[in-house]
Amino acid sequence: MIITRSPLRITLGGGGTDLPSYYRQFGGFVMTAAIDKYVFVTVTRPFAKGIYLKYSQLEKVDTVAQIRHPIIREALKLFDADAPQIEITTLADIPSGTGLGSSGSFTTALLKALHAYRRIPLQPTELAELACDLEINKLHEPVGRQDQYAAAFGGVTWFKFHPDESVESQPLTLSYDRLHQLEDNLLLFFTGFERSAGAILRDQDSRTSGSDPDMLANLHYVKELGLRSRRAIETGRFDEFGELLHEHWEHKKRRSAGMSNPKTDEWYALARRSGALGGKLVGAGGGGFMLFYTERHRQVREAMQRAGLQELRFQFDFEGTKVLFS
Repeated sequence: MIITRSPLRITLGGGGTDLPSYYRQFGGFVMTAAIDKYVFVTVTRPFAKGIYLKYSQLEKVDTVAQIRHPIIREALKLFDADAPQIEITTLADIPSGTGLGSSGSFTTALLKALHAYRRIPLQPTELAELACDLEINKLHEPVGRQDQYAAAFGGVTWFKFHPDESVESQPLTLSYDRLHQLEDNLLLFFTGFERSAGAILRDQDSRTSGSDPDMLANLHYVKELGLRSRRAIETGRFDEFGELLHEHWEHKKRRSAGMSNPKTDEWYALARRSGALGGKLVGAGGGGFMLFYTERHRQVREAMQRAGLQELRFQFDFEGTKVLFS
């Protein structure tokens, strides 16, 4: 049996500039933090012949082509396995559709497990590229590349996505004390809304591909905010980072009418009044988790609790996608 795990992530800056429709023209920049909430995948050989899949649904099929789950089907195709005898099970700490990059985490965990099952080594860059190719090129999903890279590498990391498809990456330059301060001052709360990011991302992708001036100006500015956020964090100017996070959210909302809703705006305003310097919905928007930066932890927590939001406590993950058992 092989067991792998892959971390979920929060985006600290530049989100949206990692979509191919943008970075292939202008280059993208995203800063992410992997967190200690995970997607787990197990791969084993069952006694009976066939393909057994256990996720939110159950599948038992005879050939790869019959698999309904698109990511599992395409992943197994990589090995030319027409009729493998295999069982794949997936579990997650957090449900999908909550903005924490679960699809990229699942894909990296699955690919890592399938390669480990066949005793094929896979480095983080190779893993991230395989996952991106599967989701973007093979399945034509309207997703970017940050989730796969954040999951494969782990840590608090910035990524530059170049028009020639090359990727530059580096952990943020932070002392242990500053890293702990950043981790301690970031708070996550679940809105109770789950959503599919597809519609929002397809709209962004379409407008970017069509050179919509408002969308391009928005993404250019968000990329610059991401670069400024990186400099603020690395120099210990965390209050400035919090304000930049607020500015990022204000620009992010302008991309789509579905990015926020009146209830989310009400909660966001409450958090700001209670001491949050800035925040945003993590991921494409529309629901999922709200992220805030604050040094007034108690006040923000109490305000969000009174509003009925559940906090997700987390720490940063520095291991990335890994094999837990083989």
